[in-house]
Amino acid sequence: METSAGVVLVNFGSVLLLQHPGGGHWDFPKGHIEEGESYEESALRELSEESGISDARIIDGFRERTEYTYTRKGRERNKQVFWFIAQTEVMSVTLSHEHEQYAWLEWDAADERLTHEGPRRVLRAAQTWLNEHNLS
Repeated sequence: METSAGVVLVNFGSVLLLQHPGGGHWDFPKGHIEEGESYEESALRELSEESGISDARIIDGFRERTEYTYTRKGRERNKQVFWFIAQTEVMSVTLSHEHEQYAWLEWDAADERLTHEGPRRVLRAAQTWLNEHNLS
């Protein structure tokens, strides 16, 4: 099973989403774990690589896991993603070649824009967790 890590990046009540090329799906920054990295380190590295935002910090205490199956080169693959919440004051995004658009959206708009149900569940869990911990 492939393992990745991703981040729900929060900035003053908005959340960062990235769109894959060709009008592809909208998702949070995420990517593969490199050798020797923790899940949190991977999530922050992928955030930096995909958005240019390196000034973000993980908020301790939140971790969600999603699992899904996809097809690449004719083969079915199973993937799990560990998700974290990170906070930043940076609004400027520099997209990598992996994405064609970005959007800072309020929670409800982000819920509508996300393409897949797994990230939607993560978004809702993150919002609930932040509210319960008075961090929203």
